[in-house]
Amino acid sequence: MPPEPDAELLARFVHGEPDAFEQLYRRYEREVYHWILRIVRERAAAEDALVETFWRVHRARARFEAPRSFGAWLRRIATNAAFDQLRSRRHHAAVPVLEGDAVAPPRDDRRDAILAAFRSLPPALLVVARLALVEQRPQAEIADALGVPIGTVKSRLFRAQRMLRDELRRLGIER
Repeated sequence: MPPEPDAELLARFVHGEPDAFEQLYRRYEREVYHWILRIVRERAAAEDALVETFWRVHRARARFEAPRSFGAWLRRIATNAAFDQLRSRRHHAAVPVLEGDAVAPPRDDRRDAILAAFRSLPPALLVVARLALVEQRPQAEIADALGVPIGTVKSRLFRAQRMLRDELRRLGIER
């Protein structure tokens, strides 16, 4: 995330000044989008979650407390919007990706099994697994973004790894 904005800009934002909100949006849009994309792994879903994130930020501006880190507060809201995207995608059946009139050619079975194993995780575990295992983000950063203690992140990561191992074994992929 970029450096913290100055206190005056945040005060103007909290009081509902549109120009202050726009400045914060421009300053953070790219970083928030990439944070969300790390979680949802789909551009369209990341774009939807980005819009939802800034809508939530705008609506919750009066609840922002100045001594807190704006970047951390924003990342937590973005993570929750990404969670919501993951949950809503779980309720929709998987549709094959089409290229022209034909279904996309099959990919490597091992890669497909890994993707399937990740998709089988519940959203709370999926986010931790993606951020820790794939994106190599520090556990403290993940805890801050999720608004949970670091012990919860460790527990979720342990459970996610165990579920991934079991699912890969079930799919015939051994170490």
